[in-house]
Amino acid sequence: MRSTIAESLLKQGRSDKHEILDFARTLISIPTENPPGSRPEYQRCVKAISSKLSEIGLEHATHGDCVTAHFGTGKRTLYFHGHYDTVPASSKDQFEPCVRRGRLYGRGSSDMKGGLAAMIYAVKSVKESGVDIKGRIGLTIVPDEETGGRRGTSYLIRKKLLGRGGIGMLTPEPTSGIVWNSNRGSITLRITAKGKSAHAGLQHQGINAFENMLKTANALLTLKRKVERRKTKFKIEPQAATHSILLLGGRVEGGSNFNVVPEDCSFTVDRRINPEEDLETEKNALFSTVDRLRKNRLELQVETLQEGWSSSSSEDSPVARALAESIKKITGKSAQFEMCPGLLETRFYAKRGIPAYAYGPGLLSASHGPEEYVETERIYSGAAIYALTAACLLSAS
Repeated sequence: MRSTIAESLLKQGRSDKHEILDFARTLISIPTENPPGSRPEYQRCVKAISSKLSEIGLEHATHGDCVTAHFGTGKRTLYFHGHYDTVPASSKDQFEPCVRRGRLYGRGSSDMKGGLAAMIYAVKSVKESGVDIKGRIGLTIVPDEETGGRRGTSYLIRKKLLGRGGIGMLTPEPTSGIVWNSNRGSITLRITAKGKSAHAGLQHQGINAFENMLKTANALLTLKRKVERRKTKFKIEPQAATHSILLLGGRVEGGSNFNVVPEDCSFTVDRRINPEEDLETEKNALFSTVDRLRKNRLELQVETLQEGWSSSSSEDSPVARALAESIKKITGKSAQFEMCPGLLETRFYAKRGIPAYAYGPGLLSASHGPEEYVETERIYSGAAIYALTAACLLSAS
């Protein structure tokens, strides 16, 4: 029976190839950079997505900058969850998508507008193939994933709209051909050291914020060495990636000119927490370090940019088995399950007891870079995998 379903979905998917690619290009052409997270650009993307859902014939609704839709009936729902915001572009050319040698280039092509197009067209494939499903496929499309989800998933949680009736969740993150069934937690801070400006020739009248920033960074380097001796027991490659993470200085800013004592200097701290570690404990370690420095008369301001917990879902749940079977059927390769090296929105579903997995057509190594791309054939196979997973899972009961 599943072979027949697969053939039907593949046939439908093949007929949609050009449409999938055109829609992915449409999404990429909208500069949904985050930061800054421009609401006008978010709304342009919401309108493009809503228009496509109307064209497909799917009931949908907008909630702020989020879009939800569904196909099927009943309470049992498999969620297809994706985000349309991207990291900032390296150049404006990245919003002019192009295809070269079987690759779709552009900001967000890999993370994750190519995967988003695949998921939406996967629902179309199930709908138009005539496969009988008992339950619903729910589409949840959000912004602000790149900065913690305040206007996206967190907004839907506040409105009590996330994951109702959920039996599983899939998201098309750029997983490089593997399945992420767990993720690290994260605490991201911006620490600003304050000072007092003065002319370089009269520096004794000022307070050098840069030097105070260095003292702060050096104290955190001591914590970094302690933290990064720890390793996770979750599967992740290569071996060097098993270590816990404390990244200093992802972004550094400050000063006004070479001949002026800097009045303020800031840097970011990105703490990635393995599932075996406790979020509150590791958060307290960071803030305790800052508090000790404040007692030494350093004026420091701390802003929390992102905070999220680690999560994991079983490799043996019905959702995981259906996804693995579909990957094998479409690609001919056995599914591999690993931990994501970063933060995932799967955590919001896993916290509610809904098995949640990331699997997408993009490559993590290509994402966020100046030559971001996704292979077009992987978009098409991804759509087939999502459609087959939904059909197998929802027709099984």
